[in-house]
Amino acid sequence: MTVTGERPVRAVAQPLPPEERPTMELRKVVVARGAEAPTAPGGRAARRKAGRRARRAGLGIALSRAVGEVFITLGVLMLLFVAYQLWWTNIRAQQQAGGAASHLRGSWDKGAGSDRDAGTFAPGEGFAILYIPALDVKAPIAEGVDKHRVLDKGMVGHYAEAPLKTAMPWDKRGNFALAGHRNTHGEPFRYINRLQPGDKVVVETSSTFYTYEVTGRLDRTTPANVAVVSPVPAGSGFTGPGRYLTLTTCTPEFTSTYRLIVWGKMVGERPRSEGRPDALTGGTGDPGTRGGRAAQ
Repeated sequence: MTVTGERPVRAVAQPLPPEERPTMELRKVVVARGAEAPTAPGGRAARRKAGRRARRAGLGIALSRAVGEVFITLGVLMLLFVAYQLWWTNIRAQQQAGGAASHLRGSWDKGAGSDRDAGTFAPGEGFAILYIPALDVKAPIAEGVDKHRVLDKGMVGHYAEAPLKTAMPWDKRGNFALAGHRNTHGEPFRYINRLQPGDKVVVETSSTFYTYEVTGRLDRTTPANVAVVSPVPAGSGFTGPGRYLTLTTCTPEFTSTYRLIVWGKMVGERPRSEGRPDALTGGTGDPGTRGGRAAQ
């Protein structure tokens, strides 16, 4: 209802005050620019970022593969080295030792002469063959205990240089001391820890078989304990001069921290012309003369 004399009221849009107009214009510009350049997924920036990620990932994968290949190569080399040490060195040393033993026996059969005095053999020269029947060991004995010239060739070495110069089997008194590898390079002394009192050890020379009987063992001593190869070896239980045998090797296995020692005494000698002693043939014989006639 309209009141008489009055016009109806109409809503009329009023212009904005001047102070508010710049603010509105700025808002329009911002909105317009935002609408014109939105950051759309897959845009140039996103593609650059994805490319950088891909390059980093590719570099990481390549580096990981390279490191993996290096470790695999090292592992293969280590396995090859272990195989060389534990397998090939034994094969090679056994071949060399077998050749040396055959050469010795061949020279003896040709009449090379009688046993010689200690010190007349050149370092590394073979002069005897060692047998340990209980361990199925047969190895040539060479002069000296040099690692590369003697022991690594599968041979047993005779302590022949001062201050560890020891006797020969044919000497009337003294200690015939030998060294051999326990592991690798033929390992002739690997199981000498299994030798028991009464087991026989035979040394064959150009003229004679010398038979020793194991009397005792020292399971561990330091390398500095050179008294174990003395003419009357310390710790052996021997109390006076005699004709003794000492076998030395490293212990524990695959280390050289300590030394394992086995002692024996001569119980018989037999000329090669009379054949092999009972200890090598399984014969019984008289207990006092086993291995041939009794030692003097």
